Amino acid sequence: MKTSRALLTAAALAAVLPTAAVAAEPPATTVNEYVALGDSWAADATLSQLSTAFTPVPCVQSAHNYAKQVAAALAVPVFRDATCGGAVTANMTQPQSIGGSSNPPQFDRLTESTDLVTLEIGGNDANLAAIVTDCITLDPAVSPCLNSMVADGVDRMSQNIAKTEPRVAATIAGIRERAPHARILLLDYFEGIGLDGGCWPVIPISDPDAIWLGQKLIELHTMLARVAATTGVDFVDTYAGSSGHDACRPVGTRWVEGLVPFSGNPVGLAVPFHPNQLGADYQARRVLETLGAS
Repeated sequence: MKTSRALLTAAALAAVLPTAAVAAEPPATTVNEYVALGDSWAADATLSQLSTAFTPVPCVQSAHNYAKQVAAALAVPVFRDATCGGAVTANMTQPQSIGGSSNPPQFDRLTESTDLVTLEIGGNDANLAAIVTDCITLDPAVSPCLNSMVADGVDRMSQNIAKTEPRVAATIAGIRERAPHARILLLDYFEGIGLDGGCWPVIPISDPDAIWLGQKLIELHTMLARVAATTGVDFVDTYAGSSGHDACRPVGTRWVEGLVPFSGNPVGLAVPFHPNQLGADYQARRVLETLGAS
């Protein structure tokens, strides 16, 4: 999902810190060429352990994101990670300008030899990432997101999510055209915001808006699961099993960071409202489980 220009500037100055990765298991399946596609939740956007091995700095791609962990666990000989913060489905076929740099079209990394693809996309198409900061308020009695997005029984975010569905399906069709032999895994977004209210003022979002955001994440999850079913690809359900690890939980329990751009996993600068290393490790475990490799 999207990151601010200030955070992208900070990213260029951030120091790379070591972190624990998912322990490699003997590969249960053979993969020769793996390509990772997606947005910042696929890049596991970070400001403390950046990698520029595959994308420019402003993509804030983690050196220990789930794709890199999966590639290491499977001992994949050819691996390319196209994931980039702020990406939308259009950036599969069009270059993405970000922070003064350009990430080439993500599909450029696909070949006829690609036999594994992971895809996590849709949050930015629906504009769900951008709306989170609009919910921030100094008054817990007001709900700016509900007031602006829901009127006369019509929820514009729900409409956005519905409009994103054919774009994700078209993305999968595009992968199949370019990598006809690839096994495709579609990931959702796990529970970054719970359904029982927020934690104002730690995260200054009112309870009604926090609950609404949590419900929209479920709608996004349901939509992506439906796309996987209708297109016949594997669905990696990271939402299930993530309850109790939202941004309001303490360090060591939460898998996604809140508003403060600092993480305890690993200790250092973080991208607000994005997975920390614990979240990335969970995503990696779910992908490996789906592949039967854990």
